[in-house]
Amino acid sequence: MVTTLYLIRHGETIGSETERYKGSLNVPMSEQGIGQIKKVSAFIAAKLQHSDTAMRKSYLKDIHTAAPQSSAHEERKLSAIYCSDLDRAVKSAEIIAGPHGLKPLVIPELRERNFGIWEGMTFNEIKDKYPSEFEAWASDPVKYSPVNGESTSEVYDRAIRALDVIVSKHAAESADRKSSDNGGPADNIAIVAHGGVNRIILCHLMGVPLENLFRIEQNNAAINIIEFWERYPVIKLLNGGPVG
Repeated sequence: MVTTLYLIRHGETIGSETERYKGSLNVPMSEQGIGQIKKVSAFIAAKLQHSDTAMRKSYLKDIHTAAPQSSAHEERKLSAIYCSDLDRAVKSAEIIAGPHGLKPLVIPELRERNFGIWEGMTFNEIKDKYPSEFEAWASDPVKYSPVNGESTSEVYDRAIRALDVIVSKHAAESADRKSSDNGGPADNIAIVAHGGVNRIILCHLMGVPLENLFRIEQNNAAINIIEFWERYPVIKLLNGGPVG
């Protein structure tokens, strides 16, 4: 059985016209951001109704067993949705969860990186006010931690631990259904997190060193689609979905 993950970044936040490291600050979504996430919700609902894992196997057909096709009349829905505990992620998850009759499950380990004393500052403000610390970060972006903040590697540890728990849970449930007499469809789940956390998760899934974190774009309300096969994850969509 295949578990499909919709990995989503929250919508635009209030004050996004000035790019600042909001990190773990609890900044709410703007009206524009709410509109973006409503489009994401519609996109996912439509995608679920017009996709079937067994028909998307392509080159994987020789190394995996096909998942059973759902009946044509069956309405496909998300089976669970998880989110960071910051308001912008929770609100986004609630909007996406609505059509599926779900309540988001809040996972604090999915919250954005804590930038410590740099939170709320722009890139140039950090560079000007903390030049030596900025240079240390530029020299070692994975291990360096701003004062009172987290390093990228620390965020990696908590975010990937949470991801592994979520995916393992649904893989086990899918396997149980497969072994039953009735079988059943594979799980479709969603995680709503943040730009930094999503980049870390995507680096992990693709085997990309964390030093290359910012080579992956994550727009507001970005959608990434990942299929978890028995042997490895396959990225089906990267930084996609509706915009505006």
